[in-house]
Amino acid sequence: MTIRVLLADDQALVRASFRLIIDSEPDLEVVGEAATGDEAVRLARSTLADVVLMDIRMPETDGLAATGAITADDDLAGVRVLILTTFEADEYVFQALRAGASGFLGKGVELADLLDAIRLVAQGEALLSPKATKALIARYLAAPDPKGPPVPELTSLTEREREVLVLVAAGLSNDAIAERLHVSPWTAKTHVNRTMVKLGARDRAQLVVIAYQTGFARGQGPVL
Repeated sequence: MTIRVLLADDQALVRASFRLIIDSEPDLEVVGEAATGDEAVRLARSTLADVVLMDIRMPETDGLAATGAITADDDLAGVRVLILTTFEADEYVFQALRAGASGFLGKGVELADLLDAIRLVAQGEALLSPKATKALIARYLAAPDPKGPPVPELTSLTEREREVLVLVAAGLSNDAIAERLHVSPWTAKTHVNRTMVKLGARDRAQLVVIAYQTGFARGQGPVL
């Protein structure tokens, strides 16, 4: 199945470069280009892309607001947003994930890693660069956002699912979680999926946010 990609960047040269690279892959196809956040939202609705490759800094509506508009639209529930930007600061990481982005990469990423990231996000996985993950954790450790939206309670989770939530928040893959818990990768994936369903998370990125919003991943115990 071909993964449909929408490019959202205000620089035409950047979009052209990404189109050339992405269209050269047999399983990837660029279905649209947007120069503004508003245009990205419109094209996400009209093209029904699987993945939106979104820049943060754009005129009119920026990439963060556009991401929030896309992820809040029930008709676009299957659309995933991968943030790609030169601004890999903790505030942007925090805002991007809060807006519902499934991944966050710096523009200095290797091309092969970018293509793999698109495929990974299209599968419903989450992807954060190591720098972005570290920044996100540092942000929550230093000052959790008291004005954030209500977070789900964790009372519905089993003890094993709580363990999994902590490991997902630490950035571990299913294989790494399986190794840590001495279970099969399939079992680890099942636990992750059940945790997402119980907490109403659309992907692993939201699990990371929930883990830190509740205080659970900081070792302070969940807010129940």
